[in-house]
Amino acid sequence: MLIARAEVEGRGPLDVRVRGGRVEAIARRLEGVEGETVLDADGAALLPGLHDHHLHLLSLAAAQRSVPCGPPEVCDPVGLARALSRAASRQGPGGWVRGIGYHESVAGALDRDALDRLVRRAPVRVQHRSGSLWIVNSAGAKLLGLDVPDATPAEDRPAAATDHVERDARGRATGRLFGADAWLRERLGASRAPELAAVSRHLARLGVTGVTDATPTNAAREIAVFTEAVARGDLLQQVVVMGTLELPVPSDPRITRGALKIRLLDHDLPPFDALVRDIASAHAEARAVAIHCVTRAELVLAAGALLAAGHHPGDRIEHASVAAPDAIELLARLPLTVVTQPGFVYERGDAYARDVAAADRPWLYRGRGFLEAGIPLGGGTDAPFGAADPWAAMQAAVDRRSAGGVRLGGDEALTPERALALFTSDPEAPGGPPRRVAPGAPADLCLLDRPWSRARADLSGVRVVATVRAGRLVWRDGDAAIRGARRGDSDGTDTRAPATTGVC
Repeated sequence: MLIARAEVEGRGPLDVRVRGGRVEAIARRLEGVEGETVLDADGAALLPGLHDHHLHLLSLAAAQRSVPCGPPEVCDPVGLARALSRAASRQGPGGWVRGIGYHESVAGALDRDALDRLVRRAPVRVQHRSGSLWIVNSAGAKLLGLDVPDATPAEDRPAAATDHVERDARGRATGRLFGADAWLRERLGASRAPELAAVSRHLARLGVTGVTDATPTNAAREIAVFTEAVARGDLLQQVVVMGTLELPVPSDPRITRGALKIRLLDHDLPPFDALVRDIASAHAEARAVAIHCVTRAELVLAAGALLAAGHHPGDRIEHASVAAPDAIELLARLPLTVVTQPGFVYERGDAYARDVAAADRPWLYRGRGFLEAGIPLGGGTDAPFGAADPWAAMQAAVDRRSAGGVRLGGDEALTPERALALFTSDPEAPGGPPRRVAPGAPADLCLLDRPWSRARADLSGVRVVATVRAGRLVWRDGDAAIRGARRGDSDGTDTRAPATTGVC
């Protein structure tokens, strides 16, 4: 492939030749080769392909079949009732209504009785936007057997069994299930994983050539699902997979085993020594750890355990949602990376302005503060718990404004170039030096619809016109000028490129 007349690192117009999955040459003019596809950039910026350093692929795919139950689509009890009722009316007999993205700002703390008042006959399950809680109504509780005592001996129950089913003082299930994804999947008989093709096409359309799946329960099943999806051509991105300590090494080079994911929950923090042992066990297997921290207590506990357990290259903190100055000082003593989600400033900022203590608001999803402390900083979207759009996340990192226009932590704002770097560092080294479009570099690229000087002024308005992964065109906008030879004769579009109509 020859990408003609591109802006590369602020210089141009330049021609960029891709061969064998890598950038072969960059020059003012490169002569075409017979049979070579030519993509005319027309002076637009050619960038490294984006890597989303924290999302959840299978959950994102499942979200396509789900009902939004939280802001911005649903903001009050009336909207929630309407959304669930409409979904229930479309279901066949016994079909589950699956809701996602719920937040208490909509209708308070949900339980089975509250859901019964909205939908009684159809089974309903609604996921909290944190991802750690499911709520089912009474019809759903009946199908799951929540009101039937579990006769299985405690020592033989699955790890995510009834310990995660909340019950009231009378022993009745409240309909609230904590950390029970694997158990819920088993009870529902959901043996088939959701299809990944549409999600992958959507990400390619945004210029995303790689992702890190940060789901803590990933194990052999998920590795098999991703491997099969890559082999079928459904999954176009390079994938780094976090998960359990038992996560196997993938057989396909396009999939990499990542860190041990440790999810800390403020209401159920592990003993300090146990956390240190888990970290040490991962390090003994030559694996880094990635620790989920969304509160001050979780962040301090994680930092202390990492100090006690010792360092391994690639250790990282996920989210670091509230990082006060004393926590920054503690993290700076560790050779680790923070992977943050600046998109939440935009998506959830209005709720943060209402619900988060004023003393903590300046420290929400920080940007500049980490960098000034010398802490490497990478970016993710946390999709589907956030919007799967890195460009919107970059814009939020730059302007620090909520959807309602509230400015949060303005001192934490990043330059457009630094915001882009959140998503262009090495897949296995978030926060490291941004990858470059240079001879010898992997041909993971995205071509914008404008020069960088215009793109940096409105990152959320950027349109990607072509995405190249490992030298193969995996996305192109219908308006992109592509030819079969230099100043060409025939259309050389890669017919294997996915359709452009996939919507997440």
